[in-house]
Amino acid sequence: MSQVTLSNQSTWASKLKAMGPGILMASAAVGGSHIVSSTQAGGSYGWSLLLLVILANVFKYPFFRFGAEYTADTGKTLVEGYAEKGKLYLWIFFILNVFSAMVNTAGVAILCSAIIASAFPMIGLSITQWSLILVAVIWAMLLFGGYKLLDGMAKWIMSALTIATVLAVIIAAIKHPEYSSDFVEKTPWQMAALPFIVSLLGWMPAPIEISAINSLWSAEKKKTVNFNTEDALFDFNVGYIGTAILAVFFVALGALIQYPTGQAVEAASAKYISQFVGMYASVLGEWSRYLITFIAFLCIFGTVITVIDGYSRVNQESLRLLIRQKEDTRKSLNIWMTITAIIGIVIIKFFAGQVSTMLRFAMIGSFLTTPFFALLNYVLVTRENKNLPSWLKLLAIAGLIFLFGFAIFFIYALAIGKAG
Repeated sequence: MSQVTLSNQSTWASKLKAMGPGILMASAAVGGSHIVSSTQAGGSYGWSLLLLVILANVFKYPFFRFGAEYTADTGKTLVEGYAEKGKLYLWIFFILNVFSAMVNTAGVAILCSAIIASAFPMIGLSITQWSLILVAVIWAMLLFGGYKLLDGMAKWIMSALTIATVLAVIIAAIKHPEYSSDFVEKTPWQMAALPFIVSLLGWMPAPIEISAINSLWSAEKKKTVNFNTEDALFDFNVGYIGTAILAVFFVALGALIQYPTGQAVEAASAKYISQFVGMYASVLGEWSRYLITFIAFLCIFGTVITVIDGYSRVNQESLRLLIRQKEDTRKSLNIWMTITAIIGIVIIKFFAGQVSTMLRFAMIGSFLTTPFFALLNYVLVTRENKNLPSWLKLLAIAGLIFLFGFAIFFIYALAIGKAG
């Protein structure tokens, strides 16, 4: 990976030109965590989990930021940083990332396919069959379109979903929710709800290894646009803070529209997608049903694209450094994208007809690997940069305590048979 030449002065023009990797990160975040988990949190438990959603975004902030800042400061990706610290760092990261790549690809692809199956039931294809078609199409797009296609699509997709969601929440708040006569308040503060809470945290706002992917996207962006650390952090903050705020709006969407009805929230499936779209239609009008279905599809479609591309880039770079290959090649990236796509399809086939189970598995898997990815980032960046702001260091330490503490508690609950 070539060293990055830093420009000296940041301007609004340079900030806007640098935007891209942060928006891609936001696009990767929204698909599963927001459309599914955040909305289900609001729909099932009202406002009860809002603080936890905010805390997850706050405590993970330093570890995501480290990816963008490290690359802008040093000209190296996080993966190169792991390699310089020793092969053990890189092997741990590589093994965890290969697992995450396959599972998360399957998770978001099966959700996207559920949307298509819900929109076109008359075609008669199963979710597994739609998944095969979807992944094949995305694989071909990435092989021939590459990063520029990805960068361009993400901005439009995120803009459309953000506008629709904010508008729906504002209208729902103005209308004031009416609670059903037989409404019974549900609480998430019981052991039975722990698996849901853990899956909510796992992808909130995104799997933490996306930080390494973001650093590779930044390096790719650097090939065509020159920007400095301030520009890179502006792009990162717009993407991260924007997606954190959007998570709050999705919780509000469920809390204002679905929760007062007292109706159970469907598990992530074609039925849930229909319920999700219905939330928008109930406040925006029936005319919006097909539009929201299309926007939700585009959003999760964008997530599948960013996941396959991003994880493949990181796995390619990790293996290159492990075997001490001098240059990465487009051919090796294509091979990794093909492997990721094929194994993702195999996992989907294994979970055929069990969309919610597949998603829960992927999210909980991400939750359990998150503390280790976070620790890798913290150790790398704090050793490399002695001038990190004190508040960022303290927040990172608090985040590690939160992430490891919650993971240990969940494993203990599983061990004693109390987790759901």
